[in-house]
Amino acid sequence: MKIFTTRQEVAQYFTYKTGKTTGFVPTMGALHNGHISLIKQAQQVCTEVVCSIFVNPTQFNDPKDLEKYPRPIAADIAMLEQAGCDILFNPTVSEIYDDDEKWHLDIGNMEHLLEGKFRPGHYQGVMQVVNKLFNIVKPDMAFFGQKDYQQVMVITKMVELLNMPVKLVMCPIQRETDGLAMSSRNVHLTAYDREHALILSKTLGWIKEHFNVDSIPELQQQAEQMLNNEPGIIPEYFEIVDGDTLKPVTAATKKVVALVAARAGKTRLIDNMLIY
Repeated sequence: MKIFTTRQEVAQYFTYKTGKTTGFVPTMGALHNGHISLIKQAQQVCTEVVCSIFVNPTQFNDPKDLEKYPRPIAADIAMLEQAGCDILFNPTVSEIYDDDEKWHLDIGNMEHLLEGKFRPGHYQGVMQVVNKLFNIVKPDMAFFGQKDYQQVMVITKMVELLNMPVKLVMCPIQRETDGLAMSSRNVHLTAYDREHALILSKTLGWIKEHFNVDSIPELQQQAEQMLNNEPGIIPEYFEIVDGDTLKPVTAATKKVVALVAARAGKTRLIDNMLIY
């Protein structure tokens, strides 16, 4: 696996790219099998796979959250090599950002719903860095995990508005055997938190099972009750919405998704499930 740390190295490498399809998996490191599943999916349809590891400061609202974000780079490199990844782009912050950079892209209300409500400015930071990475790597396809469902929708909107020549692929959530969605933040969970965090996936599964039985307000109420009754869990939101707009479900809705965010102890977790 080739490891590049500068934009120049990446540009130089891809100068001679001919007839190759480049798949790109942008990450913030602390890799787990969820990330590796994105690499594997990219390998199935692309000639070459690039993974980036960059803990992006502009998408963190809380400086302490940024500070404690896990950065096990040696373990990450070993995982990528084992997975057969072709290229790792691992830049510094100064390689990606100038000191006084400004960025804002209007994507409407989507950035203020759900995650956006609890993490104001987060999605502007996400779009800012993904735009930069796309312009550096120039991938044909980019692979993102469904766990960050709203993020995929935000990036889709950005690609559309900026007319970027990249095809986005949303890959299924990878779960532990007990149902917990794989996340880099799971390392912060105590055994107690980990046990009670299972209520997120259990609640989503219950909603999917009962979707054709109860009304959405009834399901919503039941979900909130399940989360509130779980020891050590502080729910932030639980929403059943249109999967294309994140707005309330209507008769015209073609895809329904349920999304949840909650704190298990000190660790903030998100999860979602496609209902249909």
